[in-house]
Amino acid sequence: MDTISVNKFRDNLKSVVEQVVNRHEPLKVTRRAGEAFVVISADDWDREQETLHVLQNQSLMQQIAYSLETHNRGKGYIPTEEQMNEITGI
Repeated sequence: MDTISVNKFRDNLKSVVEQVVNRHEPLKVTRRAGEAFVVISADDWDREQETLHVLQNQSLMQQIAYSLETHNRGKGYIPTEEQMNEITGI
């Protein structure tokens, strides 16, 4: 994660925010007399929240683990060609 001082952040606000949004990389902003903060795009924030939700949901994590286990044993679900076309939009 890149770091910038609060003064540089303030002086270049528009370009710095555009950079954070376009690169999809958070930016740490440091303050001389206080704690730092992080700037992140709204889309990236939403994705992070969704990921945290899945990781904190024991039922979902068990389903993922079971799916991985059956896949590794070659016993996972195999969609038909028609289903694959529907999934991929072909």
